[in-house]
Amino acid sequence: SSDYAMPHILTILAALAEPTSGSSGQTLFVYLLDQLSVTLREAGIGLVFGALIGCVLAVLLREVVVLGRGLLPWLVMSQTIPLVALAPIIVVWAGTAGFPSWVAVTIIAAYLSFFPVVINMLTGLNSPDPVQIELMHSVSASRWQVLWWLRFPTALPNLFTGLRLAATASVIGAIVGELSAGTGLGIGRAILTAAYYYSNSPETLFAAVLIASLGGVVFVQIITVIEVLVLRKRNING
Repeated sequence: SSDYAMPHILTILAALAEPTSGSSGQTLFVYLLDQLSVTLREAGIGLVFGALIGCVLAVLLREVVVLGRGLLPWLVMSQTIPLVALAPIIVVWAGTAGFPSWVAVTIIAAYLSFFPVVINMLTGLNSPDPVQIELMHSVSASRWQVLWWLRFPTALPNLFTGLRLAATASVIGAIVGELSAGTGLGIGRAILTAAYYYSNSPETLFAAVLIASLGGVVFVQIITVIEVLVLRKRNING
């Protein structure tokens, strides 16, 4: 019964090397990687859009005081909505608008990823030393010049902190979106299928979850590499 509740790690790894029941003859590991690639593509598009929206909102919240006071509480409240309740609504809206199911998955991924970017970017934009700001003003720099030449570069470390959090959130959003959208592809659907046949092969479900967890790890490592390259180039130019 213990193996049924939680198969041994060697059993899970052995399952990855077994062929799937399909006619392709590919191993479970290759099949799950194919499904993960679909999820990562959806999550990646969602992350890009979520990051862009987050950066724009952070700038608006920083530069438009009235907007910051009125909008920020609503952004915080938006993150309290249970994703399992929101995801089907987004799927229905996207379907009604005539979009394919993967668009709904991408929107859900973007929804989860924009908030960490907003908060961390806003913190970074507000982080320059007052002395630096006074120096910019002393040379008659405009408000947007201060934003571009001082606040943006200073905010880069905070931005990448937000992007790392957003990367993991986008993968989670894509997986939940696949469960709601019924795409037929993606690691989320593979997990759902494995759960359906859990009694026959419990190790398959754990193998799918293991591969799914790699998605978040891969995304975070990609963001980390980009961060090192960008900040190193900034330091060299500085």
